[in-house]
Amino acid sequence: MRAWTHSLSLILFCTLVGSASAADNKGVAYKWVDEHGVTHYGDHIPPQYAKKESSILNKQGVEIGRNDAQKTPEQLAEEARQQELIIRQKQHDAFLLTTYTSVKDIESLRDERLEQLSGQRRAAEAYIEGLNARLAALQTRVMSFKPYNESPNARRMPDDLAEDLMRALNEMRSQKMALASKGAEETALRAQFQADIERFKELRASTRAR
Repeated sequence: MRAWTHSLSLILFCTLVGSASAADNKGVAYKWVDEHGVTHYGDHIPPQYAKKESSILNKQGVEIGRNDAQKTPEQLAEEARQQELIIRQKQHDAFLLTTYTSVKDIESLRDERLEQLSGQRRAAEAYIEGLNARLAALQTRVMSFKPYNESPNARRMPDDLAEDLMRALNEMRSQKMALASKGAEETALRAQFQADIERFKELRASTRAR
């Protein structure tokens, strides 16, 4: 193996390429950079640099090709992720152009979906209001029993009453979480439709320009 650092003269490099040409009709030589940032030339690349970026030179020293550095698993995974995003965007663009004829169509569907969510939210609020009344009645009942009633004659709370109270409390917690998620869903829905409107305008403008 013959290799020279970048600091050697052009004469030595030409000699290298000439000798490489004698051994190979294509007159190919290689250029690579080591871990210290030093540029090398040679008639072949050392094994430890085979996976790194390198250049292929002709007998005049002109670059005629390039070997890209071998990518890490992380880089390959990121490229695959980016490619998947591009594919999904193209699919969504096609969906927008084939589904809607105008921005008004998108706005109409948005308003319909928002009204559906609003109806679900109103139903959840009414249900929670009913749960509040049920909890109030249960809490009034439990005040007659120990440990809430400190009277010596107070009886122990019946198991079924304790279970009813616990179920009502758990249901209230669950319904409040569901109601909060409706608000987040509405916010996300508005944002998605707005993004679709802006993208639809861009696509239509691009189509008209072509």
